[in-house]
Amino acid sequence: MQAKLAFFSFLIAAAMVWPAPAQAQPDVTAGAAALMDADSGVFYYAKNATERRDIASLTKVMTCILAEELANPKEVVEISPEAAGVSVGSIIDIRAGELITLGELVKAALVCSANDSTVAIAEGVAGDHDTFIRWMNAKALLLGMTKTRFANTNGYTHPSHYSTARDMAVLAGYALRNPDFARLVRTKRTTVYWLEPDRKEWIENTNQLLHDGFPGITGVKTGTTDAAGQCLIASVSHDGRNMITVVLRSGGRYWDTTQLLNWGMKETEGQLACGCGEYFTRLRVKQGQLPDVPLETEHELVVTVPREEKDLLCKVVDIHPPPVAPVRLGERLGEVVFTWRGQELGRTNLIAGREVKERPWYSALGRRYF
Repeated sequence: MQAKLAFFSFLIAAAMVWPAPAQAQPDVTAGAAALMDADSGVFYYAKNATERRDIASLTKVMTCILAEELANPKEVVEISPEAAGVSVGSIIDIRAGELITLGELVKAALVCSANDSTVAIAEGVAGDHDTFIRWMNAKALLLGMTKTRFANTNGYTHPSHYSTARDMAVLAGYALRNPDFARLVRTKRTTVYWLEPDRKEWIENTNQLLHDGFPGITGVKTGTTDAAGQCLIASVSHDGRNMITVVLRSGGRYWDTTQLLNWGMKETEGQLACGCGEYFTRLRVKQGQLPDVPLETEHELVVTVPREEKDLLCKVVDIHPPPVAPVRLGERLGEVVFTWRGQELGRTNLIAGREVKERPWYSALGRRYF
């Protein structure tokens, strides 16, 4: 038969079951919250995580990562009257006509949450504030932040300015892969320098977890307005694990965040999903000296899941159509994907566990005439 077989897949749910003690998830005061593995993008905890909320100065994560990506931090920005006119909330008191580098403005926005610096950033990068806002919204769509919309650069309350705990976690995970961004959000104290006039201002990070010495804390950003309440994105890197939390409209953002991070580090653990060279199944081979070939995993795969939900680990196996011999040892013939609660944890290829040579041409004659 010459027609090619379509790819097929089969689901083995509950094929990997381990007993585990029941452990309650953390109870947080925040109206919306999320805990995400920064490496895999898997969410281990979600409370109203896709509900639209005011996000206050968490907005500045998007403002600053765009600036980092689109412009040179050494670029000189002349402060406009519009940027100098921003006076509500945290500011560094920039004044019209002053000269300062873009990098210093980004530093002020991320470390001390300066609202005036974000307007100057937008004008310096895009030429005007409104164009930069359009770029922010375009970037959000590219990152899959489908329930996010920006109306300004600093997080001032506006009916068309909102996001979700889930979207903010995704954004933070993306931004933290930028080394300059990651360095700034973990900076406790620093100084902002102007070019003209020759002045400087000492600033301190608004994220109290950095000053309290929470184990492994690496950032990220605070936010507070009457409409948004207390908001915080935090990230931790500890014992080879990288996690991000988001709390929106919290009654105690640092308490909520420490509860989530402590739970995530304690109640989730690595689990061997498959070993290297582990046998999975056999696949028929056409015109081969052997009727089929064993399929084995190409790599070892360790995934992280909550201890009490290891029984929810599932695997989806996708196998190619039966190949025509010859089949090479190690040839890729499918893949296995491991999931938990519908979220992908990792995947590895399924490869041929041995070589299968093509049948000699005369074997068909033997079957026909003898």
